[in-house]
Amino acid sequence: MSAATDKARFFLEKSVPELKEFERKKIFSKEEITAIIKKRSDFEHKLNARGALPVDFVRYAQYEMNLDTLRRKRVKRLGIRSAGYTGQRRIFFILDRATRKFHGDVGLWVQYLEYAKQQKAYKKVSTILTDALRLHPANVDLWLYAAQYSVDEHADMTQSRGYMQRGLRFCKSSKKLWLHYAKLELIYIAKLVARQRILGLDKPIEAPKPAQEDDLDADMIAMPKITGEDINPGAGEDGGVDQVALDNLANTPALSGAIPLAIFDTAMKNFKNDDRFGHEFYDMAVEFDDLPCLHKILGHVVDVMQQTKPNSPHTQICYIKFPTAGLRVTSPEFPRAFSASFARLKEYRNNPNVAKEIVSWLQPLEKTEGVDASLQKAISATIRNAERTVQEA
Repeated sequence: MSAATDKARFFLEKSVPELKEFERKKIFSKEEITAIIKKRSDFEHKLNARGALPVDFVRYAQYEMNLDTLRRKRVKRLGIRSAGYTGQRRIFFILDRATRKFHGDVGLWVQYLEYAKQQKAYKKVSTILTDALRLHPANVDLWLYAAQYSVDEHADMTQSRGYMQRGLRFCKSSKKLWLHYAKLELIYIAKLVARQRILGLDKPIEAPKPAQEDDLDADMIAMPKITGEDINPGAGEDGGVDQVALDNLANTPALSGAIPLAIFDTAMKNFKNDDRFGHEFYDMAVEFDDLPCLHKILGHVVDVMQQTKPNSPHTQICYIKFPTAGLRVTSPEFPRAFSASFARLKEYRNNPNVAKEIVSWLQPLEKTEGVDASLQKAISATIRNAERTVQEA
């Protein structure tokens, strides 16, 4: 027990200069500093004892976070320019000790990561991620966290893909990881498409229109148009937007959907053409209704499922829903697409498993505001027929 006491005293003595500065700058009063010392002493003795638990480290770190928040507020109120010591290093030290002692507790690692990310200590986050993934290579959530962090905080899709691909080496049987990898790629495509639309690069370049005979300004003196070529003759070839370049850009794997398709094909091969996984992939991808390559992706998914498991209800429901993919229920194109889906439904109307999926698919559409009355009536009738099929089964 004396060793634990000595260790606790050692850690407490390291905070003496910090507390002296707080007292000298009148950030905390003597009574408050005494209370801080007592609280830290209790925590340190508890952490260095044999029966320490992960929750003890969490409570200690939370106390220090609250204390640091109070310190920052007082520094701002008192107008102290140089605050000197901050609580960040101490909190990092507590969480580092926690993860070293309880390295099997993934929750501690996540809390450590969240705090480092909140403090924008990005180098620290990278170090923590490396240590956590080295100790928990089979933890899917950590790989997803690392990939999402790379995209959200650094917009680094290459690094995010690297995390996903490394994660799949260790967690090859995780459907969740495969689906999230494909979803990450679809989100990336959606961002690229949105950026193209903002820049106006999603529309074909129109040739200049010839002057019309009934032009209202025909009797006006035509002033010469000054173009970039007139100002800088050397920039004629490179100054404009090349339609061929735009077409090539649209056909790149990043925008054509080739990467999500490759992920799907590899996953289906890995899961031996699991129709349930194919259905989950379809439902995940269909949410990205603004993607130009959506029909290409979903069409490929349906084709593969029909080739491998044509009699599966998962295949059949994807086949039925496919004509309406990417269309909003209030759009003018939806009624015709729904007619095509309804025609496909007739082939499997007596299958109760398909009927259940039809009900869950159409009920939200029926309640959507602004739906055409006749279309809503057709949807309601389809739901009633499907519910009857389920009850009779």
